[in-house]
Amino acid sequence: MDDSSGLKPKELEFTLAAVSQFSSSSLSSSSSSSSSVIARFSADSGVAELRFHRDSEFIDGFNVDIGTSQLFKLGPVQSLCVSEISGAGKEKSYSRAVTIQFRNEDESRDFHSAFEQWQKDVIQAGIHLPNGAIAASKSKFDYKIEPSSAKMYFHYYGQLLHQQNMLQDYVRTGTYYAAVIENRVDFTGRVVVDVGAGSGILSLFAAQAGAKHVYAVEASEMAEYARKLIAGNRALAQRITVIKGKVEEVELAEKADILISEPMGTLLVNERMLESYIIARDRFLVPNAKMFPSIGRIHMAPFSDEYLFVEIANKALFWQQQNYYGVDLTPLYGSAFQGYFSQPVVDAFDPRLLVSPPLCHVIDFNEIKEEDLFEIDIPLKFIASVGTRVHGLACWFDVLFNGSAVQRWLTTAPGAPTTHWYQIRCVLSQPIYVMAGQEITGRLHMIAHNAQSYTMYLSLSAKMWGPGAVQGGILQTASGKLDLKEPYYRMSQPQSYTMAQDQQPQQLLQAQAIPIHTEDLDEAELLQQPSENTGPQLQ
Repeated sequence: MDDSSGLKPKELEFTLAAVSQFSSSSLSSSSSSSSSVIARFSADSGVAELRFHRDSEFIDGFNVDIGTSQLFKLGPVQSLCVSEISGAGKEKSYSRAVTIQFRNEDESRDFHSAFEQWQKDVIQAGIHLPNGAIAASKSKFDYKIEPSSAKMYFHYYGQLLHQQNMLQDYVRTGTYYAAVIENRVDFTGRVVVDVGAGSGILSLFAAQAGAKHVYAVEASEMAEYARKLIAGNRALAQRITVIKGKVEEVELAEKADILISEPMGTLLVNERMLESYIIARDRFLVPNAKMFPSIGRIHMAPFSDEYLFVEIANKALFWQQQNYYGVDLTPLYGSAFQGYFSQPVVDAFDPRLLVSPPLCHVIDFNEIKEEDLFEIDIPLKFIASVGTRVHGLACWFDVLFNGSAVQRWLTTAPGAPTTHWYQIRCVLSQPIYVMAGQEITGRLHMIAHNAQSYTMYLSLSAKMWGPGAVQGGILQTASGKLDLKEPYYRMSQPQSYTMAQDQQPQQLLQAQAIPIHTEDLDEAELLQQPSENTGPQLQ
């Protein structure tokens, strides 16, 4: 092997308990087999591979190209290796997965470390192709996100008009400014990494707060605008370095003390930038470093809104026409009806529409693992405050800047000053009926997909009132499948509702009055709720 390839010149072997093709009983080795399975890392002909052997014989169909594969933990002693293979003519790429069973947790940990090291060597050296050219290995981002989605994403954030939209969100920008400037003690003399720096505004805030040096990492063409803006602020420019690239790929000259970013999308997790934020934490920070923000919370509550329900349902009426230029459109009515209800609604709504006090799902950015964001499963349980029809689940989020001097919250709650995130509502095509004091249960299950968003599965249930309730109750259940990537941008300001629809407008829903239990976080006292005097105060 040519030493210039940079790949490891010798093989590395691990003894496994079992290996099998994912979701297939064929070509598998069970843990009860008397013959051991050997996983062998090698770099023949300049290509790093993982090959599996039993009784010194190569197991055909299991070899893995390390440069185009990714390894995921399924459990303490089980992992999944996903590979990319090309179809005929290289027109399409498909995924193949191999399940690996280890004998104990220590061997699992050692195997993952070896895999990461070999993959890192591939990335640094490039992969030698048959024609002699060298192609850069894919990063974690490239494995998870389809190229068309990434292209649109970086094109969007590479335009100044979209950056202006975010900068003019004064709740967002002002809270970040206050969180940084009021916590100068955290920034003075420290090295900072700004993840997804955009225009560079957060990097400039960090420099204003006395940062020793700021690395502004931005993958889109906005990096060039950031360089221009930072260069125009000469007093700060010498302490800021703009790096064009993804955090999954770039290398920094030193470790950082603080990570700052605005990685939140609608419902907090849309666009999947939180994963890049976590990767940057693991790659760039020294131990016990600070993260701005450090904690995120998704808040949820059932809501009743007849106007919204009718508005969505009426959109599909177009497809009930039986004579549209001589064509009967009704065969598509059912699909259109479900299609409109598959769109989460993005707008600002009156908090009096909420049917019960909210609950929240906490995401601690200091502790969460990247793979924990691939699938988010939230059990739901509410007590209805009024008798009404429940049309779905309303959601919003907030994040905490846990500074040493001041702790600040940025909230997108209904009733609070509106942000460019607004709130989001998942509307069910079949409402359920509840009475005051009745329990509402359900589940919000979100699965990440490669278009940088999530498929959402929502179900809500309540017992029906009447004779059935005496016999233990009959559940009425409504469910829906929604795509967070394709919302309905209604974005209206909260409507005025008559007292008949106010649904007991006592302090039913002070959206921030949510208790955090000590098992949720190690330092629950940090999660004190935002108060009216915690808004940004800019001079």
